[in-house]
Amino acid sequence: MKKTDLAKHDAKKLMNQAGQRMPSFGTAEAAPLDRREQRDRDRALGLVPFAVKLNGDLVSQLQALAKERGLDMNELVAEVLRKGLAA
Repeated sequence: MKKTDLAKHDAKKLMNQAGQRMPSFGTAEAAPLDRREQRDRDRALGLVPFAVKLNGDLVSQLQALAKERGLDMNELVAEVLRKGLAA
């Protein structure tokens, strides 16, 4: 193995280790779940993934409101959609 190959291998190993320690969004005290466990948990709660593209200003307003109320983004968007659909 060449010296450059060894350096590349070490760099890849470091990057993988750093990626595994990245914090996830949501509550800080929740243990990180792998994707399959997360999907199963969401499915049991009746949650369905729903991707949309929003204007950056609107997203900033939603993030500020979520921070102000102490909610996560999923809860806030669900609340806003319920109120909007009820009106």
